[in-house]
Amino acid sequence: MKKVAFMTLVIMATVLFTLAFAAAAAGPKAPAAPTPAVAAVPAVPAPVATPDRHPHIDEALEHMRAAKHELEIAEHDFDGHRSKSLEHLNQSIHEAEVCLSMR
Repeated sequence: MKKVAFMTLVIMATVLFTLAFAAAAAGPKAPAAPTPAVAAVPAVPAPVATPDRHPHIDEALEHMRAAKHELEIAEHDFDGHRSKSLEHLNQSIHEAEVCLSMR
């Protein structure tokens, strides 16, 4: 019986130490060094490069358009919820397209 109690105590201590060290390691990070408010030497403006496409937004647009198509071919109206979903999808598609136009 003493061996079981001792092993339980050792296991519990191990679990508590593991959790304590994991919590300490995940604690708040040190603040980054402050950046100077004014640059000492005026910077030469870099040429404006055309940013790449945004794959996540492109993929989201593809999924939203597919969902819109599925809702459009659905046979039941679901007491107006299908049409309301289509309205929201149209707004979402528009907003995602605005995001892409801002690049």
